[in-house]
Amino acid sequence: MLKRFLGILLITVPASLFAQEKWDLRRLVGYAMINNISVKQADVQARIAALQLKQAKLNQWPTASFTGNVGEQFGRSIDPTTNQFTTTNFFFNQYQLQGGAQIYNWGRLKNAQAAADFNAKAALADIERAANDIALNVASYYLNVLASNEQIKINEVQIAQTKAQYDVTKKKVDAGALPELNLAELESQLATDSSNLITSRTNFEQNVLYLKALLNIDMAAPFDVATPAVESIPLEPIAELQPDLVYKLALTTQPQQKVNELRLKSAEKTIKSNRALMYPSISAFYSLGTTYNNQNFGLTGYTISNDTVGKVTIGGIDYGVVSPIYNPLYSKTKFFKQIDANFNQSVGIGLTIPIFNNGSYRLNYERSKLDLKNLQLQKEQSDQTLQSNIYNAYANAMASLQKYNAGIKSVASAQKAYDFASKRYEVGLLSTIDLLTNQNNLQRAKLQQVANQYDYVFKMKVLEFYKGQGIKL
Repeated sequence: MLKRFLGILLITVPASLFAQEKWDLRRLVGYAMINNISVKQADVQARIAALQLKQAKLNQWPTASFTGNVGEQFGRSIDPTTNQFTTTNFFFNQYQLQGGAQIYNWGRLKNAQAAADFNAKAALADIERAANDIALNVASYYLNVLASNEQIKINEVQIAQTKAQYDVTKKKVDAGALPELNLAELESQLATDSSNLITSRTNFEQNVLYLKALLNIDMAAPFDVATPAVESIPLEPIAELQPDLVYKLALTTQPQQKVNELRLKSAEKTIKSNRALMYPSISAFYSLGTTYNNQNFGLTGYTISNDTVGKVTIGGIDYGVVSPIYNPLYSKTKFFKQIDANFNQSVGIGLTIPIFNNGSYRLNYERSKLDLKNLQLQKEQSDQTLQSNIYNAYANAMASLQKYNAGIKSVASAQKAYDFASKRYEVGLLSTIDLLTNQNNLQRAKLQQVANQYDYVFKMKVLEFYKGQGIKL
């Protein structure tokens, strides 16, 4: 079911291939949707709901069951083939086919099937919800990986720049043109830059581990991601992501809202189904049966013998009077003959009227109405939360945009200040500590700008996500 839902998304990729190919966001999301545990759990629940729907459909079909018994009877008992008492031990077989069908039950089974159908659809929508949540989380961690990778590059450039300054300054110190303090200050800066690089690499590795955990990938498996230029990531204009418009679209496109709506419809059908249990129902039944007894004997014929019962004298002559005696002959009745002779059938209609069953039907009905009310409140709360999240996302996106624009100016100003400081340092008009101060200011501005840029991209992608456009980089 999950794979049908994912459609053309990626199939599982062996861990040995992780290092051979770089993973872009599309492949990461596709892999996560198949392998993430939360999505798998949602898929299992959808399969359970599908089975429940299948059961609800089958409940409307007539029932049929076959029973076969075999045994030996001892002592005084009733012969099942003659319904007479006997003290003879005998071996017996009994066979019965019976079943029934609901004729009228006030729509109980029909509404139960409709409720199960809405539940099954809600479970499928819940897979989509879980997949969307995972996609958003994957995008967040993916952008964190990209941002930390950019910070590594900035720190590497910083180290190279400081190292070049160190080499130039060392030559001047060796020549006596500059004091050794300048070289010591650069050595300290080089150590600081190296520490910053180690920190950025550690952050990168941690973000990769977070991404692996989300994808359910072995932590020891080699793994590399594609790093597209952040400037190439498409962003929808903020004017087309106004919160009121996004909220209206989200009510119809977000899977969680679909789940809520389907659960409500299911609860409404459940109420009708439970109410029908309190009314009389009409059903039909049938039964076919037969028995066999290995001590059952049947009449197969007679032997005739004459018995003298008296005499008569006729004309002075005595004649014997005889009476024929018919001696019956019995033999065990054959199996299939007994099966045929003992075959019985029954068919009829039954009326069931619930009078008192400890209030279970009534309480189930009342509880189902409260369940509906609870789901209505959950839907209302979910819609309010969605609206709040969208307006907060819009405010965060606007703030990120302003920080991003301010960061551009900050980097430009810091770069200009550093360029002037470098020129003054080269002609001996600026101390090493002042040069390093300008260099660190530029470094911090660049690092902050990278963070601002990726934060702005993610905040915009969140708005696009709520609008129903998915996550695309």
